[in-house]
Amino acid sequence: MSSFDDKAATWDDEAKIERARAVADAIAGAVPLEPSMRLFEYGAGTGLVAEQLASRVGPITLADPSAGMREVASEKVAAGSLPPTTRVWGTDLATDGVPEDRFELIVTVMTLHHIADLPPVLAAFAEMLTDEGRLCIVDLEAEDGSFHAGSGHDAGVGHAHDGFEPDQLAARLADAGFTTSVERSIHHVTKDGRAYPLFLAVSVKQP
Repeated sequence: MSSFDDKAATWDDEAKIERARAVADAIAGAVPLEPSMRLFEYGAGTGLVAEQLASRVGPITLADPSAGMREVASEKVAAGSLPPTTRVWGTDLATDGVPEDRFELIVTVMTLHHIADLPPVLAAFAEMLTDEGRLCIVDLEAEDGSFHAGSGHDAGVGHAHDGFEPDQLAARLADAGFTTSVERSIHHVTKDGRAYPLFLAVSVKQP
């Protein structure tokens, strides 16, 4: 996590703020948000997406394995950019136990492509989600590996997948007990003159 720790202080650039706004709007268009919804954002970084969703949901819990990212997120809570009740956790669902808390909305943005062993993380999401809840995944559509090889904040950080074919990810989610709908190209990240599309997958637990 040292790369993310090193980048945390300057993470919130204009492009990432714009991306967070677009992602939050896409989620709001796909999921009926309520002020009582408990939100868990996994791989939350500095909490950019949660900032955009905060006025539309209830209590917020952010989780990120990077101490640097958590420090910036905690500073936002102290400064009032995030609600004062926001919790900031270091939970790593790939290695830690599943928290006892349950949530109506789980969001993870540009995180899953960094995780080599997805099944335990997806299973943890299913366990943490309430029966009426939604899991929202935003990530890179399948690419040729150049996204992390180029310049910018994401360059050089470890990653396990060169994005995802959304239909293949939906199949993995089905194995974890979810039914999933996918919306492609909800936003594009531009790096080194190339646009990389992002998808939104919205999953509900199968009855």
